Amino acid sequence: MKEEHKAIKDGWAIVRGHVVLASLATRVSLDLSGSLGGGWAVVDNDGRIRVNTAMSGEPVEWAWAFAHLLLHLGLGHIEGIADRVHDAACCVAVNRFSDVVRVGRPPIWLPEMPGGDEESLIERWRLTGVPPALLHCGTGGSGTCMYFVAGGRKPSYWTDLFAQGLVDAANASLEDAASSSGQALRRQHVWDRALSWFVSSYPLLGAVAAGLTLVDDPEISRAYGIRIAAVSATHGEVYINPHARLSPEEWRFVLAHEMLHAALRHDLRVDGRDHYLWNVACDYVVNGWLVDMGVGHIPEGALHDQRLAGLSAESVYDTLVTDLRRGRKLLTLGGVSSGDVLGDWLSEPSSVARRGSQRLPWDRPDRVGAVDLEDFYRRALTTGLEYHRQGRGLVPAGLEEEIRALAHPPLPWDVRLARWFDEHVPSLVPVRSYSRLSRRQAASPSIPRPGYFRPFSEVPRHTFGVVLDTSGTMSPALLGKALGAIASYAASRDVPAARVVFCDAAAYDAGYLPAAALSSRLRVRGRGGTVLQPGVTLLERAPDFPPDAPILIITDAACDVLRVRRPHAYLIPASARLPFPARGPVFPLT
Repeated sequence: MKEEHKAIKDGWAIVRGHVVLASLATRVSLDLSGSLGGGWAVVDNDGRIRVNTAMSGEPVEWAWAFAHLLLHLGLGHIEGIADRVHDAACCVAVNRFSDVVRVGRPPIWLPEMPGGDEESLIERWRLTGVPPALLHCGTGGSGTCMYFVAGGRKPSYWTDLFAQGLVDAANASLEDAASSSGQALRRQHVWDRALSWFVSSYPLLGAVAAGLTLVDDPEISRAYGIRIAAVSATHGEVYINPHARLSPEEWRFVLAHEMLHAALRHDLRVDGRDHYLWNVACDYVVNGWLVDMGVGHIPEGALHDQRLAGLSAESVYDTLVTDLRRGRKLLTLGGVSSGDVLGDWLSEPSSVARRGSQRLPWDRPDRVGAVDLEDFYRRALTTGLEYHRQGRGLVPAGLEEEIRALAHPPLPWDVRLARWFDEHVPSLVPVRSYSRLSRRQAASPSIPRPGYFRPFSEVPRHTFGVVLDTSGTMSPALLGKALGAIASYAASRDVPAARVVFCDAAAYDAGYLPAAALSSRLRVRGRGGTVLQPGVTLLERAPDFPPDAPILIITDAACDVLRVRRPHAYLIPASARLPFPARGPVFPLT
């Protein structure tokens, strides 16, 4: 390594270690590819510092030059085409600020800096001219030390980073004061301030932000490969990678992203899909909404495609599965192949092994316990939407549609099951006939009118089959509640009898049982292991069972994989989950 290059890198290390300039320095790149012909270094609005490697200086002198250029960015001086008057006034302001920051030692002679801000100096010097001693008090030598490039970052991006550095410096001073007085003071990080902004200034997600807990444990981020952030909606926690260097606006975007994942319960809507691809699909949709609403700044590398605007997460997922290899390479805020939507599938051995840890993020010793946040998310989003519409701008149609859907909770399981019966087991429709007269109206007693009756027919009546799991894990309360509901539906649809098969490790055909028998004391057979496929096969091959009759499978979900070749549905406990993707509807029994 050349000696002058070593001095340059040592000076850059001094700047990166300064608490005020660290946020800016992490987003700036050094270009050591050649000389400039004069001066020490120059900077452009895209964050590239071109260094004159032909200059020879000590590390402290290079540190002063780099700090000078970073302060130009932090104070928002690069705003397009400028002239020498503008550049000289900005360099004066930076040099005055350098006396406060105190980074390095000036490599050039500096006169006493005049008072006044940049605008007043520019206004005065356009009339009187710039003093000769102040024409070249920057790092560009006889030329300018700032360049504007088209397509570069906006000045607000750098001013936000500089503001973050000033807040970090103030917090560090408070911590030093508290430690010297023997008092403990928790430092408020940039993500904490971003979360507080939602509570105080953004009503759409303010209530959601108030109910979430930020966990910035670096061990969790390292064990689960969390690149920036992840969320567990069930436990109301957002896991932050404290080593991620983002601006305050980018942290707002990230937290809003995770809050929408949690509030819209993307972890529960996976419904048998590939977890990571579903996470990627939800990221595209959520990021599109946040960009449209202008919430913060989208971080570099976040998933966003304008061609997917207006599509639902389910539609985007269907697009991704057409190219699985490309879809699995897309990067979420959680990391590669891990995702930022954490759910119960983390307890699967293969998933845990991939993440390299046996401890789930919420299995921390200091956790008090989790609560069900379903109702909280629903109330928080629906209430926040009403406040947001009173003056905080428009909400994308897709997001508003999903929030409106949350306002109508899912139908109870018995109502959904009744609708399934309406679709597959229609009740017998009575007809009118003069063979059975109705009561005559008093106004016209001489006019006979047809009455309703159910005609006799030798065609088999509507019926359905029931495969009842009678293994030892099925509780009597679950069996009684399920059979009682089925009996009431059968009676309401004039189903004379339902074909019932008890099944544990083998199938026991109970034949056709009338509705009254289902609701009374019923002697079940089995109470052994759980293999339900023989019961399904028995019904499908039974010659006296209609080929279009549906099958209802009642189980506790601790069963094998089932293959059913006719219309069917599952009735399982609300806390259970089938170990295979269900082709028919699943009704949670609560």
